[in-house]
Amino acid sequence: MTARRDAAASKITVRALTQVADLPVADWDRCAGTENPFVAHAFLDALEQSRCVTPRTGWQPTHLVAEDGAGAVIGVLPLYLKGHSQGEYIFDHGWADAYARAGGQYYPKLLSAVPFSPVTGRRFLVVPDADFDTVAGALLHGAREIARQYGLSSVHINFLGETEAEWAQSHDMLLRIGEQFHWQNDGYTDFEAFLTQLAARKRKAIRKERREAVERGIDIRTFQGDTLTQEHWDAFFDFYMDTGSRKWGQPYLNRDFFRRLQETMADRVVLMMAQREGRWIAGAWNMRGSDTLYGRNWGCIEYHPCLHFECCYYQAIDYAIRHGLSRVEAGAQGEHKLARGYLPVPIYSVHWLAEPAFHEAVARFLKEERAHMTGMIAALDQHSPFRQVTPTEESE
Repeated sequence: MTARRDAAASKITVRALTQVADLPVADWDRCAGTENPFVAHAFLDALEQSRCVTPRTGWQPTHLVAEDGAGAVIGVLPLYLKGHSQGEYIFDHGWADAYARAGGQYYPKLLSAVPFSPVTGRRFLVVPDADFDTVAGALLHGAREIARQYGLSSVHINFLGETEAEWAQSHDMLLRIGEQFHWQNDGYTDFEAFLTQLAARKRKAIRKERREAVERGIDIRTFQGDTLTQEHWDAFFDFYMDTGSRKWGQPYLNRDFFRRLQETMADRVVLMMAQREGRWIAGAWNMRGSDTLYGRNWGCIEYHPCLHFECCYYQAIDYAIRHGLSRVEAGAQGEHKLARGYLPVPIYSVHWLAEPAFHEAVARFLKEERAHMTGMIAALDQHSPFRQVTPTEESE
């Protein structure tokens, strides 16, 4: 599948790839930058080479590449031909049902996202010295042209940043707002400094949870880079498969994916592992960006009270503070994160439906949904665990 467009002014040509490996690592990563590990060539290639992302699993790589008149790569758009809506975390199943009831075929569709990863970040990956509007416009045009050429129902871009979402909305994409819970580092010197900013009741609750998590002789350790071994990955994969199979059926990732991640991106991995009586019993996998720690998956083979909170939330906060990171993204959903210092934030996706009448119907729905989500986020924010009084007005 290919798409080409020559812009008279910029001489940009857009073409499609059937795998990320078809583009040299240096060309892709020059566009992707280093701030977000999930759009790095190595991460996306690991998903494809491990066969987690293939047409058989409903994810057919169709990445777009923008080149200037001299043939230099100046932008890329991670893109997939999707045969379902699984592994996306932006739910459009209702749209698919409505489309089918109207006599249409919703799948396949085009999706720009990081497979199985509800993480925010750039999607229009444009080299810094190129004009973003021109290059991103060419990539977006290329995606729509593929949809038109092959009679696809729609183009979707998930978990893009606010600035990109607003840009896409100005280019006839429909804006959708959801929510996640993120932790923000307000220049804390240590975990205790963070706790002092919470209401007394919340501080006490967190301290109690942290004590309970390790009461039964549990030791929690952090591994990354050279300290990561296959033993750690073998144990974590057992946790991942056991927990994932009980929650949602067959988990999306396989052992080969984690092996490739170890080989190419160990320096970006942060693995929190819990051990009891010399046996690994639980773990949380995170990826580190330039300024953000991204929580991805948790798993365990023994249940212990509060261990999930400790490994996934408190250890992540502690790590972010110690390493000077500004934010922790703890993954999808979970209002229980609010009491633990993770505040509600809007997350963005944009959508284009090829059928004009359906596009307008979705636009009306999203207008109402945006108002609802904005109100919900504001309401949740009123339940922030952070204190609203001065330190002298409150005591333990």
